[in-house]
Amino acid sequence: MRRPFGTTPDGRAVEAVSLHAGDLSVTLLTLGAAIHDVRLKGVPYPLTLGATDIAAYAGPMTYFGALVGPVANRIAGASAPLNGDLLSFEANEGTTCLHGGPHGMHTEVWQIESATDNAVTMTLELPDGTGGFTGNRTVKARFSLDAPAHLRLVIEAETDKDTYINIANHSYWSLDGTPTITGHILTIPADRYTPVDRALIPTGVADVHGTDFDFRSGRAVGDGTPRIDHNLCLSDAPRDTLQHACTLTGQSGVTLRIDTTEPGLQVYDAGKQSSAPCIGLTGKPYGAFCGMALEPQRWPDGPNQTGFPTCRLNAGDVYRQETVWSFSKA
Repeated sequence: MRRPFGTTPDGRAVEAVSLHAGDLSVTLLTLGAAIHDVRLKGVPYPLTLGATDIAAYAGPMTYFGALVGPVANRIAGASAPLNGDLLSFEANEGTTCLHGGPHGMHTEVWQIESATDNAVTMTLELPDGTGGFTGNRTVKARFSLDAPAHLRLVIEAETDKDTYINIANHSYWSLDGTPTITGHILTIPADRYTPVDRALIPTGVADVHGTDFDFRSGRAVGDGTPRIDHNLCLSDAPRDTLQHACTLTGQSGVTLRIDTTEPGLQVYDAGKQSSAPCIGLTGKPYGAFCGMALEPQRWPDGPNQTGFPTCRLNAGDVYRQETVWSFSKA
């Protein structure tokens, strides 16, 4: 089902699309191709964080649920070499380009190519030079639901010039219907992570053993636990098949499992988040530790880091990413 959701400050109309299959209902927005609301049968509250008013997405909730890019995460110095040239991007976090810059994909209104009761395909055209990124790029995102409670996302992109592409979904997940994720248990089968400097730019790759980033046996997250805004290394390159990325379990018994083809998982605990004065789906503003962002993607600052999984997309090639979110309740 499609319905109007609102109008952006510059006058663009945004639609909401509702999908249903099995025990799962999901609402998506054409603004940022965002996952707006997720409902599991028998659970009387939303499992992801979204805004009730479109104005919030132009303010403190700008990344909530959106597909971020064309290069998600951080690019050091808002620049990167490509084919002998130094590309300059728009900085929006000090000297860093974060999530494609201030005019990244999260600010774009996508077009609905097709929609059924359980699937929708959205497309986006990115002109050459937008935000400093090269190539006329076509991006396609297909969301589909499979019973009993699986949400699948397939992203494909093409370009007419060599460029960089690293798209990620930036949903915040909260499984207990409480103001914070405190008490959730996060498990990630990753034995390496990327340490960062003060600007949150990776400084290399390190073993998780003996660190606060060892989630292999499951660890509590939220207020009172070590802060995290880091990439966990799932593999050394993108894959053709899905691999287990993480499992998040609330005290309520609701569990989210994520599988992906991507080689990294950026984990952010929303420890500094505040949506005030904007209201969330719970009827109140969101605060610190309101949700857990679990973002399958290539590793951060890939264009500048030798040995990291490539996020280069050559003209004529196809970028493809697949991620599946599976929900259950004990």
